[in-house]
Amino acid sequence: MRMQRGQPVDGPLIRGFAGNAFRLDDVTVAPALLLTISQALDWTPPPVTALTVEALEPALTPTPEFILIGTGATLVRPPQSLVRALDARGIGLEAMDSRAAARAWGVLRDEGRQVAAALYPLDA
Repeated sequence: MRMQRGQPVDGPLIRGFAGNAFRLDDVTVAPALLLTISQALDWTPPPVTALTVEALEPALTPTPEFILIGTGATLVRPPQSLVRALDARGIGLEAMDSRAAARAWGVLRDEGRQVAAALYPLDA
């Protein structure tokens, strides 16, 4: 699958999927990513149920409005302790499956929104 965007934006864009990996710009990357408005980082995530703010820290600078959590093939609710910790920092959290989160990332970045994303492997 290949996704096309409207106006170019700065920073990483997910252009589609290649097997179980995300296609970042025109390069297939590792299956799990942390994204900020300016960079994409390979990520080795803990299980969603054990996700902490510390595991997300590289994606939280600059401080985003909220972070998209792509939880793999299906939606898995992140721990309430994570939701509370992010809320205390003024950061919202939106959880969805990783394919939906990748598509939402592109839409939100096209809108110029200051968001971050943590994307679990597509087959997790």
